[in-house]
Amino acid sequence: MMPEESLEQQIPDVKDATNSSVDATPHPGSTVEAQERRKAARANRVRKGLVIVNTGNGKGKTTAALGILLRAWGRDMRVGGIQFLKHENASYGELRALKRMGIELTPMGDGFTWTSRDLDETQAKAVHGWEMAKARIASGEYDIFLLDEFTYALSYGWVDTQEVIEWLRQHKPPMLHLIITGRHAPQALVDFADLVTEMHEVKHPFRDQGIRAQKGIEF
Repeated sequence: MMPEESLEQQIPDVKDATNSSVDATPHPGSTVEAQERRKAARANRVRKGLVIVNTGNGKGKTTAALGILLRAWGRDMRVGGIQFLKHENASYGELRALKRMGIELTPMGDGFTWTSRDLDETQAKAVHGWEMAKARIASGEYDIFLLDEFTYALSYGWVDTQEVIEWLRQHKPPMLHLIITGRHAPQALVDFADLVTEMHEVKHPFRDQGIRAQKGIEF
């Protein structure tokens, strides 16, 4: 969620050494249509609880979501969430940090991998996680709630996407911001969401250099 002042910021064209524009296309912020849209938004002062989806094959989906939690916590907002695949006994760096901050992000999975030997257990944990998530979302105790790696439960059919959407329509508090992360977000969820970002992988240290996950970066 970009602050209003950032949305209204005018970004000048970047010039190269020959003083010619690197990108001749005008920045969207400079168009008359964009200016009128911002003017109308300021006049309407509309506020709503957003459904935010971070998806795609690139890294950074959970990291971006955690950034929102951090920003909101700094604004004294009530934040929390559930992780659907992380093992229930996980102790990653972000979980340690959030615990110190008094933020509850609960891992509910079994450490699922693509070679899981017990997908029935993985599915059962995902279904249980969604039931717990519904209770917390509907409780009114949160301003922002994260469903980390929830798209896997949807794309694998462990939880029905349309039922989730209908439940959210009926029970999500109007001003609650809900963040959902994970690859392969179902199209119905993308259509339902207010903000969707797709992470696109360009380079990866493991794929390109054989460098394994590193402390402080991946865990």
